[in-house]
This record gives sequence, structure tokens and C-alpha cells, in this order.
Amino acid sequence: MFEIKPIFNSLLRSKAGAIMLLIQIAITTAIVSNAAFIAKDRIDFLSQDSGYPEEEIFSFVTMTFDKELDIVQKFEETETMLRNVPGVKNAGLFNAVPVSGSGSATGLGLQPASEGGQDVRSAYFMADENALDILGVSLIEGRNFRADEVIVSASRDVFPKVIILTKELGLELFPEGNALGQTVYFGVSPLEIIGITHTMKGPWLKDSRPENVSIIPFVGASMFQNIVVRTEPEQRAAIMRQIEDLMIQDHSKRVIIGLQGMDERKKDQSSSDILMLRMLIVLIIVLVMITALGIFGLTVFNINKRTKQIGTRRALGARKSAIVRYFLVENAIICFFGIVLGGIAAILMGQLLLENYSMPALDPIYVLVTTICVFIASLLSVVMPASKAANISPSIATRSI
Repeated sequence: MFEIKPIFNSLLRSKAGAIMLLIQIAITTAIVSNAAFIAKDRIDFLSQDSGYPEEEIFSFVTMTFDKELDIVQKFEETETMLRNVPGVKNAGLFNAVPVSGSGSATGLGLQPASEGGQDVRSAYFMADENALDILGVSLIEGRNFRADEVIVSASRDVFPKVIILTKELGLELFPEGNALGQTVYFGVSPLEIIGITHTMKGPWLKDSRPENVSIIPFVGASMFQNIVVRTEPEQRAAIMRQIEDLMIQDHSKRVIIGLQGMDERKKDQSSSDILMLRMLIVLIIVLVMITALGIFGLTVFNINKRTKQIGTRRALGARKSAIVRYFLVENAIICFFGIVLGGIAAILMGQLLLENYSMPALDPIYVLVTTICVFIASLLSVVMPASKAANISPSIATRSI
């Protein structure tokens, strides 16, 4: 019915164009499979939940150059001033800003660092008892810091005795799920785990353990400070516009830099991934279009080369549907071998990316979906020229007779 054998034999007699198209289909299948998988991985990365109400939070850096200033007292006054601004929910000093791309990390161990032993990587934020409210993070179990547990100092000679962890960090340290009340070590300093929070991200979204985060009740008194402010979402933009004037009015000998919303910081940190995603989408579209044009062009070429042959078949009673079917089957044969070869190449390419660039392992479903899409696109590319061929008049075959 489909005349596969004669069509296949015909392709063997004129195989140059078919082989070129087969290779093109294979390359498209291999590249598009991996590009689509990487694009989906980037989309998942860009859409990940940070654990914070990003649209409510902004931060900035203040640099104070008044050497005679009592820095501890002044920052307490500044925090109070900011918290009293209409629309501000809370504000405070942090050693680092979440999802900003800049921060601090350490290894939390079950033994003092001086005794060796294994530790678990953790990003950490240092702030006071307002930290959870400022970040919009809630506790799963345990309690928040008390005011008397917060250390405010220019040095770390005196270090806190308690710590709050995310649930992910707690489970990595204590797989049995009994982290609350246990002791971990920050270097040689013992810290009791008094609270476990829901998921929140550290400063680096591309960290090997971005959800391993701890909060330590320590405020470092220095001339250079990060201030994080949480507002009502609809008032954030207005407050950000006036924050510099408010800070200068509070104390004139300071500079305000880096004023930015948390969602904007997250976007800036992900700018290279956004660019990669756009490039991958363009690559996929271009490759599919080039392949479709290649199939279209080869079909048109074959029709022009076989015009009299098609006219003869029409004169002998061949139906238009038979002509269309001939070219569809011919293209399907080429495409079948192309996507099989491309599928194998896609898996090998995925393995190379895994080994050399630490990319996630290619999910075979992407190869399957790509081969189906390429196959459908190839058939659609043939329909128009094949329909045109079916309309060739039988009289074409008799003009040279």
C-alpha cells in the first residue's frame, strides 16, 4: 500500500540529497533534545521559590565615615527610625543579603573544628531577633531568638550560644530529624539549635547547597553595613524612593549605595541564565526551521526532477492521494533513519555534557518528544509541495512524446 520498497530503492539510486537531509535531521534531533532539556533546567532554576516575599523586601548598603560616632547606638536609632516609617513592617542589619550573590558560608560540624571531623556547608546570616520577621520566614518548630541572646559587637571575641537552621540543613546534619535542641559547632564555638525554619535560599542560588542556611544572633558593629527592609508590597517602591533622604536626615555623614529590591537582585544574579535561555530558544527555533526548509527544498527539487514521471503516473490513473502519499513515505523513511541516528547522538552528547560540564543527566523523554516533533515537522514540510505535485496535469507526460 505504501510502496516502501520501491521508494527505498529510489532513494538508494539518488542518495546524495537524502543522506544530507538525514544528517541534518540527526544533528537537529541531537542538539534540540539537549537544548530543550537545558532550557527546561534553566526555567526551573529561574522559577525556583526563594522562600522570601521578594516583592516586599529591599536592601541597601550604608557606609558611615564619622569616626567619632557611637556606631552601635546610631544603628539602633537607625533601625528604630526605619521601623517607624509608614508602610515598613520591619528593618534590621544583616551581614549579607539573601539571593544577592554575595555573602558568607561556613562548615557546621558536630564536633569542634579543632578535633577534625566532618562538617556540612551552610550559608549564614547574622542579624538580631527581628531577622525572621524581616525575611518573612516562619518557624516549623522551636522558637525565635530572645533579645538577650543577640550579641552586638565590633569583634567576635564574644559569640552567641544559639542558632536557627533551615529544615534542609537540619536534616543533613541530623538525618533522623531530631536537630532541634542539638549542638553544632561554628569553628570551635558551640551553638544550640533552637529553631527550624521552612525553606529559604542563601546568598547564592547556584550554591551546591542553596537551601542550607543558618541564622546567628550577632550584629557586627562596623562602618559598612547591609540594611534589609520589609514593607507592605504596594508601598515598597515609594519607600525606596525616599529611603536615601531619610537615612541622610538621620545622619548626614553616611553614603547609601546598592538600593535594590530583592526580586531585582535575584534577577540580576540570574541574568546569565536568562540570556542562555533566550539563546537556547532561538537555537531550537532556527534549527527546526532550517530542517523544515531543507525538507521542503529537497521535496521541491525531487518534484521538479520528476515532473514527467509524476505526469506519466497521473496519465496511467494514479490518484492525487497516491502522489502525495509517495512523497510523504519517502520523507518518512529519511526522517526515521535521521531521528534514530539523532537520538543516539543526543544521548551521547548528554553524557558528554554530564561528564565535562556537570550538567544534569539528559532525560530520555526529551529525546522522545524531540524525535516526535521533528518527525511531525518534517511531514508538514512535505504536504504543500506534495500537494502541488499531485496537481501536475497528465498532459505533461505527453508533451515530448
